[in-house]
Amino acid sequence: MSRKKVLFLIGSPNQTTQMHQIAQLLEDEFEPYFSQLYYDGWMRGFYKFLLRTGGLNPTIVTGKIKAKADKYLAEHGLNNDFEGRQFGNTYDLIVCCSDVIVPWPLVRATKTVFVQEGMTDPLNLWGRLIRKLNWMPILAIGTALNGLANCCDIYCVASEGYRKHFNYVGVDRNKLIVTGIPNFDNIEQVRHNDFPHHGYVLVATSDLRETYTPENRPKFIRECARIAAGRPLIFKLHPNETLPRAVDEIRQHAPPGTLIYTEGNTDHMIANCVELITQYSTVVYVGLALGKPVHSYFDVDDLKRKLPWQNGGTSSRRIAAICRAFSRFEGSGPAFLRQYQPEDFAASERADETLAVH
Repeated sequence: MSRKKVLFLIGSPNQTTQMHQIAQLLEDEFEPYFSQLYYDGWMRGFYKFLLRTGGLNPTIVTGKIKAKADKYLAEHGLNNDFEGRQFGNTYDLIVCCSDVIVPWPLVRATKTVFVQEGMTDPLNLWGRLIRKLNWMPILAIGTALNGLANCCDIYCVASEGYRKHFNYVGVDRNKLIVTGIPNFDNIEQVRHNDFPHHGYVLVATSDLRETYTPENRPKFIRECARIAAGRPLIFKLHPNETLPRAVDEIRQHAPPGTLIYTEGNTDHMIANCVELITQYSTVVYVGLALGKPVHSYFDVDDLKRKLPWQNGGTSSRRIAAICRAFSRFEGSGPAFLRQYQPEDFAASERADETLAVH
C-alpha cells in the first residue's frame, strides 16, 4: 500500500531540524516532502512584490537562511518540494512551523498541524496594530503574530505558559495541546560537550536591526561588559546578523580579549558559561533550564512560566503521534483533541530501560 504524503514547511535551521526529527518518525506511514515557508492565495502577488523589492530580506524565507535550509535538505537527501510545485503532489497532511506565512489554498484543503519553533518575538506597537486590524501577520516581520491566523487544525506548543500565550494572540484554545518542542525538551544533555572554554559570561545576540527593530548595539555591548565585571566575555552572534558590522562593534566597545563566535553550538556555550545575557532569543530557555543566571529583554519571570516542557527529548515522538492519529481521524482538530489520549512516552522509555537492566 502506498504511503500518505506529508509536506513539512521549514525555515530557520532550528525549524528545519525540528521538522526533520518529526518526519523521520512518520516514514513508515508517510512519504515526507519539505518546502521553505511560502505564501499562496489571493495575496500571493503582494508577497512576491515584497520578495522582489527586498522587503522580506531580513526574514527566513529568502537569502542565506533559505540557502541553509536548501543545503540541509540536499545533504540529507530529503525531497525539496519548494512551494509545492516541484512534484505535483496532493498532500494528506501539512506540518507547519509558522502560520505567519502559509499557502492558504493548500492549508484550507488539507489537515494541518502547527509546531511551535521556539520563543516568539515581542508584540510591539506595530504588531499590536496589525493584530487589532487583523492585517497580514507577515507585515510584522517576525514571529510575534504566530497564531493570529488561527488557520491550522492543531497547535502543538512548548508549555502551559505558551498555551495561554497563543490563545491570547488568536488561536482557538480548543486547538492547543502542550507537547513540548524538539531541540528544547532535553536541555540537561548539553552539559556533556567539548566546547573548550569555561567560566565566562556568554552574550547571545539577536538580529534586531536586520528585522527593522531599533537597537543601540554599542550601548548593549558596554552593558554586557558591566555585567561581566571583569570576567571573560564571549559573544555568540545570531546567524542572521550582518557580521562585519557586528564583529567590528564588539571589537570597538567590548573589553580586550573578548571572544567572538559566528558559528558553533550555542547550547554548549551556554552549558559552560557562568552567566547568560540575551536579547530576544530562544536560547534563554537553555540557560533557565540549566539554572544559569540570565538576562533578557523579556520579563524573566514570564520566561520561567513559558519554559518549554523538559520531557526527556520525547516531543518529536509526541508530535508525530498526533500527526499519525489526526491523519486517520474524521473530524476537526478540536474534536480530535477532545478524544485524544496521549501516550506517556517517558513511562514507556523507563519501562524499556528496566527491561534492559533485567
